[in-house]
Amino acid sequence: MNTRKQLRIFVDCHVFDGGFQGTTTYLKGIYGELIKDETKQFYLAAFDVENLQKVFGTAKNVHYVRYASHGKFYRLLIDIPRIIKRNDIDFAHFQYITPPFKYCKYINTIHDLLFLDYPQYFPLTYRLVKGFLFRYSAKLSDLVVTVSPYSKAQIENHYKIQNVIVTPNAVDAAFFEKYDKKTIHDTVTKKYAINDYLLFVSRWEPRKNHDMLLKVFVEQEYYKNYSLVFVGQPAIANPQFDVLYQSLPAEVSAKILILNKVSFDDLLQLIRGANVCLYPSKAEGFGIPPLESAAAGVATACSSATAMADFDFFGNTLFDPDSEGAMHIAIQNALSNTNTQEISDIIRQKYDWKKSAYILNSYIK
Repeated sequence: MNTRKQLRIFVDCHVFDGGFQGTTTYLKGIYGELIKDETKQFYLAAFDVENLQKVFGTAKNVHYVRYASHGKFYRLLIDIPRIIKRNDIDFAHFQYITPPFKYCKYINTIHDLLFLDYPQYFPLTYRLVKGFLFRYSAKLSDLVVTVSPYSKAQIENHYKIQNVIVTPNAVDAAFFEKYDKKTIHDTVTKKYAINDYLLFVSRWEPRKNHDMLLKVFVEQEYYKNYSLVFVGQPAIANPQFDVLYQSLPAEVSAKILILNKVSFDDLLQLIRGANVCLYPSKAEGFGIPPLESAAAGVATACSSATAMADFDFFGNTLFDPDSEGAMHIAIQNALSNTNTQEISDIIRQKYDWKKSAYILNSYIK
């Protein structure tokens, strides 16, 4: 087949050069489905293309392109325009920020604009720089996409853009696979020298509420029976967490494990082995981690704020992230939760990457 008659789609995958987060989960999920459409050619770009190939695999219509630099300015101003022109790209898909000039049709996924509604959680420089770049990129884009009705309303209100497309996040099929809890627990114990534990997966930002979770963990003396494991890349400093953590006695801080970049397989093991997974965030455009842990059949206590209010299937483990007491009660409820399979089944039915990919694919013409 003559590929020049096929649509050519470029995807900026530089986020895979860091650790797993919401943006990588989104691209992995939606393009894991889209690349099955053999009527289109896909050009996936990152600095570490070997890692990218492990994520998406090999196919005749999938081409991996290596960036020349890790630098974002070089990538946006030189690398990407050159790749688009060289490969005669029809659509280029970005997350939040596009190159400053148009070289083809642009698709832009904006997961949220939380820094506009919750400025107290973001530094002034972040708000100014991101505010300009996100707005400019949104106005430049042919298709603006987001992940929830909550974020759609945010974007249309703040940027006065109509017809924002909602492609809901979903959960990787790996989280629904069956596993032996004891085997996983033994593996995690051996690798990380922990026994029973509570887990929070998220990058580090003040709105993620790491500090309140640590405070509840300490004041309610969970450390006597559990470790507390944090997994996520640093993004915005949280001085309140740092002050509390540094003040802890050695016997308590020894029960806290902080991991930054972990592989997908290690992350999956950590989730499966947890007694309870927690998501105390105060503001999200969607919130994938609590769905992933619940899909894996792990008891999950989740914030009820912003877009996460839609997760009503969590029942008595959904809590107000501004209340330490509510968080404690939700953790207690999660520790005695017996309907984990029922919640997993609801998530499998409600959140599906095939459905989201179908929605996006219908606009790429």
